[in-house]
Amino acid sequence: MPPSSTAAPARTSNISTTTSSSTASSSSSSSLSRISNIASHLAPASSTMASTTNFPADVVPQAPEDPLFGLMRAFRADESPDKMDLGIGAYRDDNGKPWVLPVVKKADEILRNNPDLNHEYAPIAGIQAFTSKSAELMFGADSPALKEGRATSIQTISGTGAVHLGALFLAKFYKGNRTVYVSNPTWANHHQIFNNVGLPTAQYPYFDKKTKGLDFEGMTQALREAPDRSVVLLHPCAHNPTGVDPTLDQWKELAAIIRQKNHFPFFDSAYQGFASGNLVRDAAAVRYFVEQGFELLLAQSFAKNFGLYGERAGCFHAITSPGPGAAETIARIASQLAILQRSEISNPPLYGARIASTVLNDPKLFAEWEENLATMSGRIISMRKALRSKLEELGTPGTWNHITDQIGMFSFTGLTEEQVLRLRNEAHVYMTKNGRISMAGLNTKNIDYFAKAVHKVVTTS
Repeated sequence: MPPSSTAAPARTSNISTTTSSSTASSSSSSSLSRISNIASHLAPASSTMASTTNFPADVVPQAPEDPLFGLMRAFRADESPDKMDLGIGAYRDDNGKPWVLPVVKKADEILRNNPDLNHEYAPIAGIQAFTSKSAELMFGADSPALKEGRATSIQTISGTGAVHLGALFLAKFYKGNRTVYVSNPTWANHHQIFNNVGLPTAQYPYFDKKTKGLDFEGMTQALREAPDRSVVLLHPCAHNPTGVDPTLDQWKELAAIIRQKNHFPFFDSAYQGFASGNLVRDAAAVRYFVEQGFELLLAQSFAKNFGLYGERAGCFHAITSPGPGAAETIARIASQLAILQRSEISNPPLYGARIASTVLNDPKLFAEWEENLATMSGRIISMRKALRSKLEELGTPGTWNHITDQIGMFSFTGLTEEQVLRLRNEAHVYMTKNGRISMAGLNTKNIDYFAKAVHKVVTTS
């Protein structure tokens, strides 16, 4: 075959390859153009987007970070080996570690080995075995309100959910003075919860900065001067954030004023059994009000006393006054609470309530739970004594008896905001700006360091 004959196919092949490559390139370019055109319609320019949003910055401004969770974030980012977290109200053992209560571990084991358990919805009002025992725990099994059938209970998303449900109920149905009176200071979330449902808050004096104790005179005067039928939010024990509680005699005087003014009491109980280590003692104020025939609301949390922080187990209770129509009244209240619950969360979660219910309904486990409570409250009390002793030994200016006079998870130290910030910057100690510390964050390994750091900032301020 002549050489020209052998060369021709090669040239033809080359021409064919070039044409194919050019066609593919053209097709690819066309596809990219179409995709770009579609994308331009689906994703308008940022300037156009900004002008068409329904939520511009003047309508939806950037919200500030929650101070407490911002404090947690700063603590986690701190790389100092000496850093201390005294901000979050969660129990820690003497090694500074979270403590799963032994009784909770046992209850969990029981649940995991129960072949009849499933993950079906709970009733709207929650697990009845849990809510009924929760009511007995707070009010007493022999409570007149329970015996006379003038109480109703509903399972909630911990104490926060209980306060919220109560706020919703008041916003919709309470016809007295719609301002809710809270202590100064109080748990910061109280203001947001009530304000978010349209109920304004006002403050009554509570903490005396001079004595670092209760301003009982200011508190009683404010309640006397408040408009009749005001809602009064009360902490029955281990006041958050001060750790300052009224005595039982003072509670009786407060009850007399509240009755005289026809105020409506709303208790927020987050620390029953955790404050003194005694469940009955920590419920004394609430039980006195019930015995006196008050109509009231109560939010109950099992986060602290069971260590079920993330499981969100709680209850909301309503009690009406004794009388011929009490049963009918509480039935109506229960029906409306169920409707509110249905529209909010539909059904409450199971796990935390099942843990608590297992313990509350088993006498042996209940007794062990009381021992666990004594362990937690006892360690905190020992840390109070140790901190006061060390500050006094160091000769730290001021008086420190309030550390042991106060009770529960928190202590209002009396430190100024400037001193608190110095502790953070110089000693890597994290606490809220108002001087509140979580006593559970102290242990035998860090209390000397903390006492010396406090001594330094107080003596050099």
